[in-house]
Amino acid sequence: MTTTPASPRPRFDDLPATPGAPDRSAWGLWGAGDEIGTVNLLTPERVAAAAALAREGRRFPLNWQMELPDPPLFGRETTIHELRHRRAVVHDDVYREFNPQSSSHWDGLTHYGNAAHDCFYGGVRREEITGEEGTRNGIQAWARRGIAGRGVLLDYARWAIDRGLTYSPGDRHEITAADLQAVAQAQGVTFEVGDILLVRSGWLAWYETLDAAGRVAVATPPYSGVGVAQGDETLRFLWDSGFAAVAGDAIAFEAFPAHPERGFMHETILALWGMPIGEMFYLEDLAADCAADGCYTFFFTAAPLNKRGGVASPANALAFK
Repeated sequence: MTTTPASPRPRFDDLPATPGAPDRSAWGLWGAGDEIGTVNLLTPERVAAAAALAREGRRFPLNWQMELPDPPLFGRETTIHELRHRRAVVHDDVYREFNPQSSSHWDGLTHYGNAAHDCFYGGVRREEITGEEGTRNGIQAWARRGIAGRGVLLDYARWAIDRGLTYSPGDRHEITAADLQAVAQAQGVTFEVGDILLVRSGWLAWYETLDAAGRVAVATPPYSGVGVAQGDETLRFLWDSGFAAVAGDAIAFEAFPAHPERGFMHETILALWGMPIGEMFYLEDLAADCAADGCYTFFFTAAPLNKRGGVASPANALAFK
């Protein structure tokens, strides 16, 4: 169920939304106890309008194969898939060591808290995150609501190539707010409140060119990669544009590692705003189609795992044009 804001949605420079809440937070904007954050922006009216963008029925799954990256990054587990022969021509299957963040995924609201306030979105404390009945901020809150709306692709990788800008997606490279706005202008895109932002950095396509040794090197610390730049300019752009969720094809949405002075924006995006972050989304086919027809908006859907207390979920995302 979508909750009506208790007060008008403030600009970034006017946050917090509720007096007495942490600086830059949206806590209380959708009422006390809210557990879905900016997904509240996906109103029935906005979803219905976005559905009309599926004019020709072209479908673009945004999920990378679960076997990649191999090996997984950040010490995450490799999923073990077992086929179970039950009888005659009947099988079940079992997944072991399944980490939802090992491939294309959503970061949920218990993935990253705010260190300065030692809590998670809405002021939820660590002891309230149990995975049991009554647990707070679990992925099931988004799953039972659903994520659907107007998707917008900003193809930074293609834009950079067209302008002769060179970078290695495997090295730390910042995509600034000014870059994102320039890409949007070049693509003829204007943003609407409730948009779901997808940023193509080129990391995933670059990764697929690597041999086995190169992939092992990527998964060996220290980790690095392209992503959006940390800092107030980016945060202001993301909040004031009214995005309901953000995602990219890189390892952490943000440039990695975090900027030593500007910090990691997960602490704001997830913990202070309640905004879903998607990472390692497969955007190649969608980007090629957008470049061909010049249309970078589409109907976007995602169904996170309906798992009580889940920290994250496979993307389960689709784009329709």
